[in-house]
Amino acid sequence: MLRLQNKKILFYISLFFIIGTFNNKNLNSINLLKIDQIKIDGLTNEKNNEIAESLEIFKIDNLFVLNKFKIIELLNSYNHIEDFSVFKKYPSSLNIKLNETKYLAVLNKENQKFYIGSNGKLIKFFPIKINLPFVFGNFRQDEFLKLKQTIDKSNFRYDQVKNLFHFPSGRWDIETISGKLLKLPRDNLDKSLNLFLTLLENKKFKNSKVIDLRQSNQVIIND
Repeated sequence: MLRLQNKKILFYISLFFIIGTFNNKNLNSINLLKIDQIKIDGLTNEKNNEIAESLEIFKIDNLFVLNKFKIIELLNSYNHIEDFSVFKKYPSSLNIKLNETKYLAVLNKENQKFYIGSNGKLIKFFPIKINLPFVFGNFRQDEFLKLKQTIDKSNFRYDQVKNLFHFPSGRWDIETISGKLLKLPRDNLDKSLNLFLTLLENKKFKNSKVIDLRQSNQVIIND
């Protein structure tokens, strides 16, 4: 067993010196350490296979000098990927672990439907078995993510949101599944969301349809 291990060590030391004697041009021309397997994991089989096919172009590369940045650039072009890890497994395998983004809302943009992902990217719409709110207005994805983060930190439940409306002034309205419309101010959203829940617990406002919290220290109720 010890003799076998010594042979392996000797092989890799020899390999190191052999590689060191080649420049990049010659190194890419030899078959040593050529990629012969790319393994994708983390998504559905269909999506894994789609991405694996797009990575076939890297099979002509040498694993030792493979430029990870080219792979990162390609993987970043898939908007439904949240993050990923790329591992070189010597002598000839490339293992990639993918994490799919979370679908947070549906946006209708230029007569096309998109999902807004937790990675801030837009994903072309396709049927999924998740009830998601619709978002209306012209806004940056980071503005929506900031609102979502604020909702998650409050006592208000995001799964109770039916529609979200963004206005040019930068503020939001929230329509709930129960039919309540909450008009939010631009600032202090967390306090407004918690106040909204407090008002809903009051029987006096049980049948109120619109709760306007846009003005500081003022609540306007419309039935």
